[in-house]
Amino acid sequence: MASFYHENGLFLYLRRFADSLKTKLFNVFISGHIKHSGKIKIHHTAQLIGLGHFRIGRNFKTGRHFRMEAITKYCGQNFDPKIIIGDNVGAVDFVQIAATHHVEIGDNVMLASRVYISDHNHGIYKGDRQSAPDTPPGERVLDFSKKVIIGDNVWIGQQVTVLPGVSIGKGCVIGAHSVVTKDLPADSLAAGIPAKVLKRFDTTLKQWVSV
Repeated sequence: MASFYHENGLFLYLRRFADSLKTKLFNVFISGHIKHSGKIKIHHTAQLIGLGHFRIGRNFKTGRHFRMEAITKYCGQNFDPKIIIGDNVGAVDFVQIAATHHVEIGDNVMLASRVYISDHNHGIYKGDRQSAPDTPPGERVLDFSKKVIIGDNVWIGQQVTVLPGVSIGKGCVIGAHSVVTKDLPADSLAAGIPAKVLKRFDTTLKQWVSV
C-alpha cells in the first residue's frame, strides 16, 4: 500500500483503503454461506445469487461488479444448478457467470473483464418444444440440459462469451471479443465469432504452431 500511496497520492490511497476494508468485511459475511476450501477475495460490489449452489476453491479473486448466479426458479421451472470453481481462479471487472445446470471452471483460470459464461438460453431453439418468436423472451422457458466445462490453465480474454454446452480444454487461450460456440481441444489458441482454433501448442517444438 505504501508504494500505491507514493505513486497515486492521498485521495486515491484512502479510496483504495476504504474499498479494501469493505471487501474484507463482505468476504467475512459471505464465507459462512459458500462452500469453499480456502481464502477467497470477492469484491464487495459483487452480486451473488444462490450461494448454496457454489463450490469455490482456494485463492479465488474477483474485480468490481462480478456477478455469479445459480438460478433455482424461473417462470414456474425449478432447477438444481451447480457452479464449481477451482483453485487460483481470477476474474477481472464485470465478469458474469450464470447456471441453471452446471458450470465448472478448473484451476489457475484467468478471466479478463466482461467475460460472460452461461449454460442456458432464454428459450429453446433446437429439437422438441421450441420457443415461438411471438412469446416475449422474458417468458420463454430456460434451457437447462447443457454444461459448460473450462479446463485448467485457461486464459479467456476481454469480453469473451462462452455459450451453453461448450467444453474448453486445458491450457487454451481465447482471444478478446470471441464467442465460443463449440468445444475447443486442449492447448489451443482460438479467436473469432464463432471462435476457431488458430494455433496448437506443439509439445516437441515448445511453440504455438498455426493450424
